[in-house]
Amino acid sequence: MNEDELSHSTECPVARTLEVIGDRWSLMIIRDAFDDVRRFSDFQKHLGVAKNILTTRLKALVEVGIFDIRPASDGSAYKEYVLTQKGREVFPIMVSMRQWGERHLFKPHETRSVLLDNASGQPLMPMVVRSASGQPVEASDCHRVRCLAEEA
Repeated sequence: MNEDELSHSTECPVARTLEVIGDRWSLMIIRDAFDDVRRFSDFQKHLGVAKNILTTRLKALVEVGIFDIRPASDGSAYKEYVLTQKGREVFPIMVSMRQWGERHLFKPHETRSVLLDNASGQPLMPMVVRSASGQPVEASDCHRVRCLAEEA
């Protein structure tokens, strides 16, 4: 689905986001890209995904502007899939999903991966949704309204 097709779909931002990155393989590809995986063969090796599925997902992620295709950084004949700014902005979504999974999907003392801050070597602080004034908010503290994009 390209950006033009998205403009005619639902007005819900969550639904549109799921249309673009909401399937398992797309999210796993993006996760691996944050870990510096860039080549088709490396995505396939890390994920164990069938070539046809990987091809389809990467093509869709390029079409919606999550990835750019560039010549390989080592000068070889390969192409690399590099996250665009739009793709890098998926990072908070990935961190939020990781932290939720860390809290709710592992037993005590079970091995898991943890995302560490390069500067301190410490795990990231838990993600918190904040109001315009900086106060933490829960789902019950906010509501939705319909508006035009330039009003938001």
